[in-house]
Amino acid sequence: MKKIRQKINIIDEQIVGLLNRRLKEVIKIGELKKKKNEYFYVPYREKEILERLIKNNKGPISSKALKDIFQEIFNLSRSLQKKLKVAYLGPEATFTHLAAVKNFGRLAELIPVKSIKDVFNEVERKRADYGVVPIENSTEGVVNHTLDMFIDSDLKICAELMLEISHNLLAKNDDLRKIKTICSHCQPIAQCRNWLEENMPNVKLVEVSSTACAAQLAHKRADTAAIASQQAASLYNLKIIARNIGDKADNFTRFLVVGGKDSPPSGKNKTSVMFSVKDRVGALHDMLIPFQKNGINLTKIESRPSGKKVWDYIFFVDFKGHIKDDKVQKTLKLLEKQSFFVKVLGSYPEGGQRG
Repeated sequence: MKKIRQKINIIDEQIVGLLNRRLKEVIKIGELKKKKNEYFYVPYREKEILERLIKNNKGPISSKALKDIFQEIFNLSRSLQKKLKVAYLGPEATFTHLAAVKNFGRLAELIPVKSIKDVFNEVERKRADYGVVPIENSTEGVVNHTLDMFIDSDLKICAELMLEISHNLLAKNDDLRKIKTICSHCQPIAQCRNWLEENMPNVKLVEVSSTACAAQLAHKRADTAAIASQQAASLYNLKIIARNIGDKADNFTRFLVVGGKDSPPSGKNKTSVMFSVKDRVGALHDMLIPFQKNGINLTKIESRPSGKKVWDYIFFVDFKGHIKDDKVQKTLKLLEKQSFFVKVLGSYPEGGQRG
């Protein structure tokens, strides 16, 4: 055992040495980015590195563990080039906060704001370099408020990430009989509906702006519980009185990183667009034909009222491919001929399906 530990000590020292060598090169890249006025956050490059390392990984380290380790290395590397300012739906310990930490690390300046609209405003007014917002949940579907923000905003989607969501019931005391009110954001309440109806049928449900706000209320009121993250329990000094109360075991939320411009092609890309169709029979069907004609795989389609005219809708579409791909260009040209307008929301590296 002593000999093996000595070998481990030597390897650890080599790891530290290699990390410092890597970071010195990263600082050089940062200086070049500054001279060329390029963005310091380059998600396609990070994805390219991860895919290469995972492909060549022989184990015993798992692909997920390797990804987590290198994500921390990326976060550290980025912070040495520039301390990024990132706005998110706060306060601290919301799931959006956890997504921002996962993607940018704790060395970034994370800015909590009160609403999704405020996230967009912070980035648009250049008080933040990027914003992180939820876009859809695997149980409850799309976050409409985020979609609506893209109608008037010029911000671009530059990355996406998936976060596994685990809902917990938090309170100051652990006696369920004393809980009169349960509060949370509307999405977690909906995602825990079955558990709540079965275990807390007579308790009042109150929607608040975020899971962290719910935890704050539970901290102040002995008869109030919150549906929130495990991190919220630690931060707001609450007890976890019921774990994993979500209706589905596999519960993931997709988050978007928004910024000034989208990402260059990375091999596996996704593009999001919005368009408005002319009010006629078969209009939406005709709008989808260009995608089929050019062999483009649609991954999502949603509709939202435009807010400008009754029964006037805007459609949001995600598809595989990059805006610079020839077949995507051909598709969008055909789309523009048949619609009132087409707006590209961004091209970005395709995110993984697991956190």
